[in-house]
Amino acid sequence: MFKHQTVLLRETVTGVAPHDQGIYVDATFGGGGHTRELLSRFHGGRVFAFDQDEMALANGQELLKTDPTFQEPERVTLIHANFRQMQAALVQYGITHVDGILYDLGVSSPQLDLGQRGFSYKQTAPLDMRMDQSQELTAAIVINQWPYQDLVRVISRYGDEKFAKPIARAIERERALAPITTTTQLAELVKNAIPAATRRTGGHPAKRTFQAIRIAVNDELGALTDSLEQAIALLDLHGRLSVITFQSLEDRIVKQTMKKYAEVELPAGLPVIPPELQPTLKLVNRKPIVPQQEELAANHRAHSARLRIAERVRF
Repeated sequence: MFKHQTVLLRETVTGVAPHDQGIYVDATFGGGGHTRELLSRFHGGRVFAFDQDEMALANGQELLKTDPTFQEPERVTLIHANFRQMQAALVQYGITHVDGILYDLGVSSPQLDLGQRGFSYKQTAPLDMRMDQSQELTAAIVINQWPYQDLVRVISRYGDEKFAKPIARAIERERALAPITTTTQLAELVKNAIPAATRRTGGHPAKRTFQAIRIAVNDELGALTDSLEQAIALLDLHGRLSVITFQSLEDRIVKQTMKKYAEVELPAGLPVIPPELQPTLKLVNRKPIVPQQEELAANHRAHSARLRIAERVRF
């Protein structure tokens, strides 16, 4: 069973302002928590739920059979696709505008907890890290085949790792002898490439490198950028966008994309802003919403969560 403790659940769903007969998109279905909460907030209408993870979709199919919230006919449509295919997928159902879209980014608890998926540096597993298990690129390919300079770029940019060069050199030396095949093998390489004094604080020394490789394998930042542009285009007038991020690179993309559509540069001295120059979005919250103390105590993975909400105010 795909069990995942959803972070900022009520705040995220409230953020899209669900109403009866509305059409909504859950861009990251996962364990179905946000979709379930959405369904409980309105009558009629539909939720189109995306996920590229086959395990999450299999769990969704089970919920359609067993969970009363999911069983009203045609209220939930599960779509096996990356959210960067959102517009094209929805057109297949005759949907060109929606009333709300929500995202819960990052890695879900089952993906981390199931060692065989290769996301965790704590459990021995093949170097996989694919969210979509049908894609060809895996962490093993990145680690064993990508050039040194590409490894440095990925580990530095996506992991904010200041020891990216020695880590990449250690990987290069090891794979010249034999392929690097497991998560714990990679984690040990990374640990030994980082100075001992630095390793004493800040959590596991491989954490940033594993995040970087995972982002590269799944092109997470490129997919997010593409998808947010589509989401804004899909929103109907007064439609809402709610996005939860769990790391700074994602949050920066969300913040900058929303800001781009919520602010306009105007010539000095305009007495009235003409309609064609009005911004497309309005920021519902200027500062990100963060979990309250009670949620932080109950779910340690909530600590880095940030929620941003925007509303479409002009076509």
